[in-house]
Amino acid sequence: MIKVEFFGTELLYGFHITGHSDMNPGGPEIICAAVSSAAYMTANTITDVIGSNPEQSVSDGDMYLKLQTETEALRCRDILDGMRLHLSSLSEQYPKYIKLTYSEV
Repeated sequence: MIKVEFFGTELLYGFHITGHSDMNPGGPEIICAAVSSAAYMTANTITDVIGSNPEQSVSDGDMYLKLQTETEALRCRDILDGMRLHLSSLSEQYPKYIKLTYSEV
């Protein structure tokens, strides 16, 4: 299962994604690809387009990104809200494979 933890509730400061969907062992993992694509697009937009410098790390089955200030979170609000909307929709379509949670900053 893919677990997505968003940092914040109203104003998001980032996310931590862990795991794999294991929907199709040995075959194409469309859910993992969709989640990874959304996460990389969000991270690249935050760093390369908006110019923020979040705390971040990436390894197989694990991606972490966290903005350090409220000012940065406000600058990145739209892209993080878009990611939340996209992953919420995926979790509604595939509830056995994606779980979203929220934690306080």
